[in-house]
Amino acid sequence: MEKKLIHESKKYLMSTYNRYPIVLRKGRGMKVWSADGKEYLDFIAGIAVNCLGHCHPRIVITLQKQAQRLLHVSNLYHIEPQIQLAKLLVENSFADKAFFCNSGAEAVEGAIKLARKYAKDHAFNEKNEIITAFGSFHGRTLAALSATGQEKLQKGFEPLVPGFKSVAFNDINALEKAITKKTCAIMLEPIQGEGGIRIPSPDYFKQVRELCDKHKILLILDEVQTGMGRTGKLFAYEHFNVTPDIMTLAKGLGGGIAIGAVLAGESVAASFQPGTHASTFGGNPLACAVAVTTIETLLEDGFLLAHCEHIGKYFLKKLEKLQKEFPSIIIEARGIGLMIGLELTKTGDSIVEKCASRGVLINCISGNVLRFTPPLIVLEKEIDRLIDVLEDIFEREPH
Repeated sequence: MEKKLIHESKKYLMSTYNRYPIVLRKGRGMKVWSADGKEYLDFIAGIAVNCLGHCHPRIVITLQKQAQRLLHVSNLYHIEPQIQLAKLLVENSFADKAFFCNSGAEAVEGAIKLARKYAKDHAFNEKNEIITAFGSFHGRTLAALSATGQEKLQKGFEPLVPGFKSVAFNDINALEKAITKKTCAIMLEPIQGEGGIRIPSPDYFKQVRELCDKHKILLILDEVQTGMGRTGKLFAYEHFNVTPDIMTLAKGLGGGIAIGAVLAGESVAASFQPGTHASTFGGNPLACAVAVTTIETLLEDGFLLAHCEHIGKYFLKKLEKLQKEFPSIIIEARGIGLMIGLELTKTGDSIVEKCASRGVLINCISGNVLRFTPPLIVLEKEIDRLIDVLEDIFEREPH
């Protein structure tokens, strides 16, 4: 069965992914099962999407109830779950207003438009450029790709959208030198995800905020991957004691259902008026109802966020111990909460494949960084199993 499905996948789907030879059919909590019935521990979670695990009972019930009530209506009308979601996000963040879309890339596009529109509305007519960081990833749509600081991802799609330039991440001097009279915003990930789980120095974002205030430019934080409890706090900016002007969300926001969001303070959000931005499916009742359930579950008694912080430290200590055991293979273990990377001295694709053959799903980014973004419900015994698998693989690797 699985071989037949893989054959048809290759026949009918565009080749935009190097897919592993696995067809996942069912999931519960930390586990997924293939079409052939093989069980896996999932340390990818849909790339930081399934924050509550697979088919969380509350999400399933919400889906069932909302599907029976209302799937989609136009944003020409007020939508109850959308209002509930906006209220939850605003009351638990820096923001005053929310706009909903369908993905992280769409959220980034919305943030770019909002920043440029704000500059025009305030007579900053020359300000239309946005500074980003090398190693960043902001999405695959053309403007989001143009903002992304990875030339290898941009090849073949030229000409890129103008108005973007990148500087070294975590280098405040390089950032300051890049600011000109044309700069309208700085857009950064609090922790670079696709760039290799790169964490800034503790005072970096405080200095970035000061630069933005000094030059009257907006600070956009791309929290598509870091948001929704992934780092042990609801939003990663809380770790750095900084307040953005605009924030993008997606991935974990819907607990497995596609949804994105742009959050902003009142004065910035005011630049979006009827006719300036829109989304047909953005903020639909189904996605918003699930997102409400996801956030309510994350916030209940602070249990999941506290668990994420605790279990993340446990995970990191285990990986650091592994690094000491295999210094010729492992350069560094790093991360915050359950957004963790293990940098290797060699490419990591073969390690990913070997883990999968042993029933554990991980992935590799930047060529040599193993990335772990499991559901926030992961337990110590499940981390221990992953560590045992990695240890066995590394013992068999040529040193």
